[in-house]
Amino acid sequence: MAHAHDREILRLAVPAFLALVAEPLFLLADAAIVGHLGTAPLAGLGIAAAVLQTAIGLCVFLAYGTTAGVARHVGAGDLRGAIAQGVDGVWLAVAIGSLTTVLGVVLTEPLVHAFGADASVTAPAATYLRIAFLGTVPLLVMLATTGVLRGLQDTRTPLVVAVAGNALNVVLNLVLVHGIGGWGGLGIAGSALGSVLAQVASAAGLLGVVVRAARREGASLRPDLPGIRAAAHAAVALVVRTLTLRAALLVTTYAVTVAATTARDQQVDLATHQLAMTLWTFLAFVLDAIAIAAQAITGRYLGAGDVAGTRAVTRRMVTWGVYGGVVTGLLLATASPFLGALFTGDQAVRDLLVPVLLVAALFQPVAGVVFVLDGVLIGAGDGAYLARGGLVTLVVYAPVALLVASAAAGLTLLWVAFAGLFMLARFAVLVQRARGDAWLVTGT
Repeated sequence: MAHAHDREILRLAVPAFLALVAEPLFLLADAAIVGHLGTAPLAGLGIAAAVLQTAIGLCVFLAYGTTAGVARHVGAGDLRGAIAQGVDGVWLAVAIGSLTTVLGVVLTEPLVHAFGADASVTAPAATYLRIAFLGTVPLLVMLATTGVLRGLQDTRTPLVVAVAGNALNVVLNLVLVHGIGGWGGLGIAGSALGSVLAQVASAAGLLGVVVRAARREGASLRPDLPGIRAAAHAAVALVVRTLTLRAALLVTTYAVTVAATTARDQQVDLATHQLAMTLWTFLAFVLDAIAIAAQAITGRYLGAGDVAGTRAVTRRMVTWGVYGGVVTGLLLATASPFLGALFTGDQAVRDLLVPVLLVAALFQPVAGVVFVLDGVLIGAGDGAYLARGGLVTLVVYAPVALLVASAAAGLTLLWVAFAGLFMLARFAVLVQRARGDAWLVTGT
């Protein structure tokens, strides 16, 4: 039985792993290229990335909720209904993305200044963010279409698109940031523009695959207002869940900003935190590959009414999560003395990055279990519990993070609070739910 589950998990998780590794390379490439412009632009990228990732991260339900809903229909043998539900998610992505773009461009300045950083940091942050918001619609369409394909048990197509899009992003960033033959050389603005163009191309590729599938199964491509409203209503709980996660990240960034006593310390701490958070996100996506498989498999099993199979595959995926966390933790700890040189020439940033990364490495096994169980409960449609659990973890973590900042205890201790306390609180909440039966709801 375990071997059968392993094959199923690997069939979905390996392509998802490679795709999710490619996704954060958008930011890793930006960090590496922008980092060589100087410490202030890199710190500005950190603030811009925090805002942009929050805006996009709140809409991750477009992928997660769509994966679960489509997978349930697949498990019940209703392929046409699965694709129809996915199309509703795509139209919802277009609507939300359009509104977010307008609000983001208009509110760029106040969003950036809300972090209280020095003018040398806020100026490049605003430049990057204003342009990056133009890519909101393609980013959200990418989320929705990826969710459709994952629900259809196809993680290979998102992998191909992610690799191609990331390669295009790197090329465009190099050309637009530094210029070639007198053309380009736009600085941090070129980095944002290159990412937007790569996102447009990636969204077009994924959308084309979904449109072909809809036509093949006879599903309508027109906006279905009742279906879109139903998708939006079901997404509310996942939005709350995601909002609590993003709020924790924003609290952490804010704490880094206010803890510094000088402008130089603020630049170093923010730049270090940006690199550490980018690498943490990279590893989170690596571990999240099993969670992606969990969403698709759990939704399909419950759609088919197989509770025993759901329990068995969940146990196996948790084991994979622990192993994955141990491996990523060891790799991060081993590489921590050498990673800083890839992104910046500032020795102070390099020195501070090492202990921060060691803290992040220590809690990778806990993160592995957290991400898997989060994926299982999302696949089961247990968004209401995840929303409540997210609020509990935020209430536990936020005061501690702010207390560490007010005591000027340093960036490393702040990361102990984030990677340790925050993740352990999530661990307790998710394990408690997984042990019960309330989330095992069958049918479509």
